[in-house]
Amino acid sequence: MVLILKKRLKQKKFDSAEQVALLNILVTANFLRMKIDNACSKFGITATQFNMLRILNGKYPEGYPRREIINRMIEPAPDVTRLIDRLIKQGLVERFTSADDRRLSVARITKKGIKVLEKTKPKINDLNSLISDNLTPGEIRKISDSLEKIYGPYI
Repeated sequence: MVLILKKRLKQKKFDSAEQVALLNILVTANFLRMKIDNACSKFGITATQFNMLRILNGKYPEGYPRREIINRMIEPAPDVTRLIDRLIKQGLVERFTSADDRRLSVARITKKGIKVLEKTKPKINDLNSLISDNLTPGEIRKISDSLEKIYGPYI
């Protein structure tokens, strides 16, 4: 399998099996990210915006404060405030002050945001076939378990 990585990176040798694994993870993540970005762009949003809409939809209609959104993001964005501002401009999210703590700003998905999410979600779910068409259910579980062993101790 290293032949594919060698071809993709135009590299003849690697320092270690660990380096090969790390590079394969990064190349695969980039490949999947591009596919997700492409699917989201058809609906006028980015993958990060899709992730935020998905998070906010899970707590509709209450919404989440910025810190909780960051904690739930797959890839925490450095400037969530601007991300929320862009979604507000698109009419996909709204911001309000918490009734419990007037200092706390809360973001909530709008009806329009829910509609965009509902249109985008099937296209994102279709990307699951990139995994299921190429791996057995056992291999899928093994990859998930193995990857969790890498980042799990740090959560």
